Amino acid sequence: MLIIAGLGNPESKYLKNRHNAGFMTLDGIASTHGFGPWREKFQAAISEGLVQTIAGPKKTLLMKPLTYYNNSGLAVRAAADFYRVGPEAVTVFHDELDLAPGKFRLKAGGGHGGNNGIRSIAAHIGPDFRRGRIGIGHPGDKNMVTNYVLSDFPKADAVWFDALTDAIARSFPLLAGGEFDAFQTRVTHLAPAPGTADE
Repeated sequence: MLIIAGLGNPESKYLKNRHNAGFMTLDGIASTHGFGPWREKFQAAISEGLVQTIAGPKKTLLMKPLTYYNNSGLAVRAAADFYRVGPEAVTVFHDELDLAPGKFRLKAGGGHGGNNGIRSIAAHIGPDFRRGRIGIGHPGDKNMVTNYVLSDFPKADAVWFDALTDAIARSFPLLAGGEFDAFQTRVTHLAPAPGTADE
């Protein structure tokens, strides 16, 4: 079982916040690949499906922790324990202050970079899971970060954000099949970050 977690906060007032980029990314994957209806389990909203990959169909669990962003590890640990999988079977999509808006990077392991959701997951299952980092940029002052991440994406950002989540969903079989470099490359090709189309 692959476990794909998206970080966010569960209340409707947070729905379109930058901090809910992970939740929105999972909605796109579920819709594109015909996953089952969302239901509650593991202190999360979950949706299950089969993803067709080069290595054959992969059973995949999408999960949006309902424990609030900073305690996401509680839900991820519950699912990982239930399916008896290690961190190598887990990928977490989340907003990333340290990447320019629209940039996307997939990485395995490493530190939490001050992201409390990633910190929580690492504390519960260890650091060796993959992170799908969705660049939202930095407001320029650490005192502004909380308001920034808990604010909705402005309309101008919807162009690149919608393109990026669509690219992640369309490319997802590569990730599910373990073709991690190919996944990163295809996402970046389908949805180059603003101002980087000629790179």
